[in-house]
Amino acid sequence: MKLMKLTFTAICAVLIASSALAATMKPGEGVTLRPARATWNTGFFQEALARRGLVELGYDVKKPKDLQNPIAYKSIYLGDIDYWCNGNFPLHNEQLPKNFEKKGAILDPIIKAGGMQGYLVSKREVEKFGIKSLDDFKRDEVKKAFDQNDDGKADLIACPPGWGCEKVISQHMEEYDLSQHINPVKAAYEVGMASALGAYKAGKPVFFYTWTPNWTVFKFKPGKDVMWINVPAGGTAQSEVSGIEGAVSDPLRNGFMVYDITVVANKKFLEENPAAATFLKNFKLTIGDVSAQNTRMNEGEKSDKDIAKHVDEWVANNQAKWNSWLDTARKAAQ
Repeated sequence: MKLMKLTFTAICAVLIASSALAATMKPGEGVTLRPARATWNTGFFQEALARRGLVELGYDVKKPKDLQNPIAYKSIYLGDIDYWCNGNFPLHNEQLPKNFEKKGAILDPIIKAGGMQGYLVSKREVEKFGIKSLDDFKRDEVKKAFDQNDDGKADLIACPPGWGCEKVISQHMEEYDLSQHINPVKAAYEVGMASALGAYKAGKPVFFYTWTPNWTVFKFKPGKDVMWINVPAGGTAQSEVSGIEGAVSDPLRNGFMVYDITVVANKKFLEENPAAATFLKNFKLTIGDVSAQNTRMNEGEKSDKDIAKHVDEWVANNQAKWNSWLDTARKAAQ
């Protein structure tokens, strides 16, 4: 009996030691990774989180190169870059090099339908005027409520000239005969949205374009402060998206392409590094995660040191999930 107890104790000790060893395994030791990241800082957080996980797996991860989308995809195809966490698909489909799928891979989304775009209106006015779509801004009482400069048009905080969204908004104004009813304000977006936030807190209506993830949907919470509205029926922008929190209808005709936010990687890199590949495939965030962090950046915490602190805090608040990603990655390398 005494021998059995000793044997059982020894087995338990071995199992505990094995578990502790597995939890500290560094399958990436001796391997250097070369990431890239987007040129827009609202995409920096997911790159920093992924980099942290890969470092914990033992990889030597270089400082990411800030690259324009087409250059990043070309670099991944050529093998000059291993991965980046800022793929937006299907939005970026046309920016991929020819035959990209032969050497590159688009992984499962970090955020499914994370790239939502559209028009938001203060909930108070949506309910007061029964606003459902841009067509409602043709009504005199609605235009008057949103007219900030007494020109007879509702003022929309839009996009600066040259942005892709600026072109789409201009198309909407023309196609839906809205040019005489809505004035798209094309000044600096951050300044316009800061002004809108102040106006909203003062009890005034707001009407703006935005995208996700973005600090705007953290400060203006859809469903509580603002509502997503439709583009009018009958035009070319008739794509619909379902399950959007804070939408005036389900499905919603938002008027813009909705896209997934994904990791894109070189296939050879994935094949040669199963731990890294598994971590990047399992890595998931929510729009709320990124929007909350983007808000902190908008308020001044935007240095690499600040972003590293945001990563520390996110990991601490999501430790079980984080550990599960790392454990699964380590097992894949065994």
